[in-house]
Amino acid sequence: MATTEVTDHPERHRFEITADGELAGYAEYVLSEGNLELTHTVVDDAFEGKGVGGTLVKKALDQARERGLTVTPTCPFVKSYIERHPDYADLVA
Repeated sequence: MATTEVTDHPERHRFEITADGELAGYAEYVLSEGNLELTHTVVDDAFEGKGVGGTLVKKALDQARERGLTVTPTCPFVKSYIERHPDYADLVA
């Protein structure tokens, strides 16, 4: 697996993940009144099936927890991730 890094880009309203320095995907969000609504997740075709999407969502949820935010998972991928990882269910608004 490539070396990945997830970074919050509030000016773009999204978390971005890079793999070996190359943009591999992003998760768009709306932040309001203590809630992070994760609206859409995109993973570049070159990185499909390599765990990039899961890593991206995990880091976004971890950052929400660290910041004391609740999460509204309107993105089907994020919703599915939380269902498969119930340790994040407490974040759901």
